[in-house]
Amino acid sequence: MIEKLLIANRGEIALRVLRACKELGIKTVAVHSTADADLKHVLMADETVCIGPAPSSESYLNVPALISAAEVTDAEAIHPGYGFLSENADFAERVEESGFKFIGPKAETIRLMGDKVSAIKAMKAAGVPTVPGSGGPLGSNDKENLEIAQRIGYPVIIKASGGGGGRGMRVVHTEANLLKSIQLTKSEAGSFFGNPEVYMEKFLENPRHVEIQVLADGQGNAVHLGERDCSMQRRHQKVVEEAPAPGITIEQRNKIGGACANACIEIGYRGAGTFEFLYENGEFYFIEMNTRLQVEHSVTEMVTGIDLVKAQIEVAMGMPLSITQEDIKLSGHAIECRINAENPARNFMPSPGKIERLHLPGGLGVRWDSHIYTGYSVPPHYDSMIGKLICFGSDRQTAIARMNCALSEMVITGIDSNIHLQREIMNDGGFQDGGRNIHYLEERLEHLL
Repeated sequence: MIEKLLIANRGEIALRVLRACKELGIKTVAVHSTADADLKHVLMADETVCIGPAPSSESYLNVPALISAAEVTDAEAIHPGYGFLSENADFAERVEESGFKFIGPKAETIRLMGDKVSAIKAMKAAGVPTVPGSGGPLGSNDKENLEIAQRIGYPVIIKASGGGGGRGMRVVHTEANLLKSIQLTKSEAGSFFGNPEVYMEKFLENPRHVEIQVLADGQGNAVHLGERDCSMQRRHQKVVEEAPAPGITIEQRNKIGGACANACIEIGYRGAGTFEFLYENGEFYFIEMNTRLQVEHSVTEMVTGIDLVKAQIEVAMGMPLSITQEDIKLSGHAIECRINAENPARNFMPSPGKIERLHLPGGLGVRWDSHIYTGYSVPPHYDSMIGKLICFGSDRQTAIARMNCALSEMVITGIDSNIHLQREIMNDGGFQDGGRNIHYLEERLEHLL
């Protein structure tokens, strides 16, 4: 059993982990940068340790500082949250080698799924559908690369094997631009990710982003918890997420979810994870697996009633899954709006500063996951997300209506936020119809702002 856990993160997710620990009777250690001494979870934790200056490279990404903090506080486990070091295999390995439990998959699993080429190979072997592509990294033979693109069919997309966050990708529509695009993407991949390896896939022009949530214990047991639709995106960054995904049938859910659960067993996966797919014309195409908790895990919790963070911790303690696939029943509909400190009307410029007034919504089916409070100063050093507003209803229409009401009640002054944009999305006819593709929001932005 774990008696004390160090939370190696900040903001909303750090508070979320702290709450789960309190329910489990686990003491918490909050680490923080000099800019984050007044974060809510820092004020609530049993112990705190300052691990460095404001820049994340000197604090939240400082592995020796995190390990030292765990050592001096006698913590037994480290939860990485999401972002920062949550999918860093070297960090997971260092944690385990130092004698602590890592709340997440084994380092070798993170490495396997963190490399896009090896992940696709593993998923093909496990029977998970993938996007038609090169089947491996592209070499330096121009003739072979041209033949691969011709076999796949234009347009194609060149992707960095170690990429993520919308970087390291380039769409190619014609043969004339292929070879130059491969070289540019290789160069970009080497600069951003330290790995120049790239691969090629068919570019789906109007897909949706649908992902499957899984839980596995690394002991031969795995379940899926249904799907989420995360197609409302701007520059590959999710803005609105919902569960279940509009238009996905029970048969489709069981088929693709079952394939993902089986894949977890095949690769010996441990913990919570997400299989991300592009979905087009009734078909799922695997693109990557996130070997961590997702920001949007909250909507899955709302429709399943399962606490994913507590499940993560229990599995890390060596406990087998306490649920079977038959136990999981999806009920109702949940929508999440990411509330960011930014100004959508000014090219989404970040808006750090002091929150002068904060009024939060309430009522049946309304959940607010956030670390902010009146008087809190949003620092300029980190991601602009300051909270997640989640609304649940018996059906999608009710969830949208509740979200609309909740957004209208929310007041944040002293900084700019994207509340107005989220209200516009909720009232947009295309969004209300459901099933929009990943390009929809980008195309609608000039009309919504």
